[in-house]
Amino acid sequence: MSEKFQETAVVVSQKSLGAGIFDLTIQTKDIAAHAKAGQFVSVYSADASKLLPRPISLCGIDGEKGTLRLVYRVTGEGTGTEEFSKWKEGDSVRILGPLGNGFTVEPGKKAFLIGGGIGVPPMLELAKQMKENSSAEFQIVMGYRDANTFLKEEFEAWGETIVATEDGSVGTKGNVLDAIRENGLTADVIYACGPTPMLRALKAYAAEQGMDCYISMEERMACGIGACLACVCKSKEKDEHSNVKNKRICKEGPVFDAKEVEL
Repeated sequence: MSEKFQETAVVVSQKSLGAGIFDLTIQTKDIAAHAKAGQFVSVYSADASKLLPRPISLCGIDGEKGTLRLVYRVTGEGTGTEEFSKWKEGDSVRILGPLGNGFTVEPGKKAFLIGGGIGVPPMLELAKQMKENSSAEFQIVMGYRDANTFLKEEFEAWGETIVATEDGSVGTKGNVLDAIRENGLTADVIYACGPTPMLRALKAYAAEQGMDCYISMEERMACGIGACLACVCKSKEKDEHSNVKNKRICKEGPVFDAKEVEL
């Protein structure tokens, strides 16, 4: 795992992408230079009563400029994420990262890059890195609730992008697997991030098709560094830390081989 840093970053820009989704770019001192696709940062509130940070996945990483792009959803009034949405250029942001294990791309394997809901943003950096640094062929499949297909145009700049929406307003009506089947898509490996029901379905689909499947699990976290065991998932193997069949999503994950975990 890469080295992690606690630092005060500075807001470069922030804009709304609609429907409670915000697009935040921050200037870091060290974190961006060490981060990889699939990792996350813990973002701290300035409100002393909110002790626990909020984990936010990395939508974009620019190691040369030292910037990170965080696309996140506001989860309600009075929450840390609502506070974050009010930040303006020049504001200070306390963060810890990069945290967790990111995606490791299997060379030479045709891939599906799949995102659902707020699991869409981290797949954008993976698409960028695969296009720039890997010869692996990939197709992008994104699932949304409705016509607010945030980041869709940016995905299209990196490769063929198929969209599914729950209400049928854009692309295939249904979920990402409906879109894969409707378009007759095939691949050797899946890289995915999204809600647990989607990941569970993708794990079953991969097993049925004989595909490898790597999933980034969304989970409420507390410490973000593996100490508190608040974000464990059930695993096939015993965890060395707790000696039970659990894995810490913030530490051993958030990216797992789907065969390693129970969903």
